[in-house]
Amino acid sequence: LLEYLARNAGRVVSKTMIMEHVWEYNFDPQTNIVETRMCRLREKIDKPFPEKLIHTVRGFGYVMEREADFRHR
Repeated sequence: LLEYLARNAGRVVSKTMIMEHVWEYNFDPQTNIVETRMCRLREKIDKPFPEKLIHTVRGFGYVMEREADFRHR
């Protein structure tokens, strides 16, 4: 998941894209695997540091980028 976000840094990736590329799994709207894994990843990547790198783009997905860049979207 981290590698996929890093390879797509600055681009918004949807849950469907994550499911298909990270787990090679067809998207099931009933599953919360992406949210669960994203929460765990944020605890390791974002929680210990003041600047957050992983951001939720409501209605679209997730993006990995500097907080200052995210605010200017």
